[in-house]
Amino acid sequence: MKLEVKDSPGQLVAALKPISDAGGNIQAVIHQHNPDSGSDTLVVRIVLELPEGRLENLIALLKEQDVHIQRIGEERLLYRLTVILIGHLMHTDLSDTIDQIDSTGFAEVSELAMSLPAVNERASSRITIKALSKDDMESALAILRRVSLQKFLLLIEPLEEIA
Repeated sequence: MKLEVKDSPGQLVAALKPISDAGGNIQAVIHQHNPDSGSDTLVVRIVLELPEGRLENLIALLKEQDVHIQRIGEERLLYRLTVILIGHLMHTDLSDTIDQIDSTGFAEVSELAMSLPAVNERASSRITIKALSKDDMESALAILRRVSLQKFLLLIEPLEEIA
């Protein structure tokens, strides 16, 4: 799901609680708060599992919380690959890096884990990308390679084939 919430305290919880109330299981939440953006809303991407027949209830619960649903989709991305990014991820706008992959329509970041040792030190991030096909995964990796070069990030790719 891709949701839009008000940029105010407690709104992320307001978006996540209905998922639990509807019997859903949250697998990943991708969101970055940027107080300097000038926008009064935040985009939140959520990967979740929801029991059959509970989607309408979840939609109603989200609307009650004034959460705008931008996109809902079932699993259609069958190819999965995990990479590591190292560098000044926050200073180079990690959300922009993710958006460049997500905006393709054929691939998206499905999981993100990050280690932030100190404000001015390099961070590391484990990023899982899902894509429609092997060719689409290669295109997504090409985007990530280009962005990594532009932002002076170290990209560590897996040695195995795209699965």
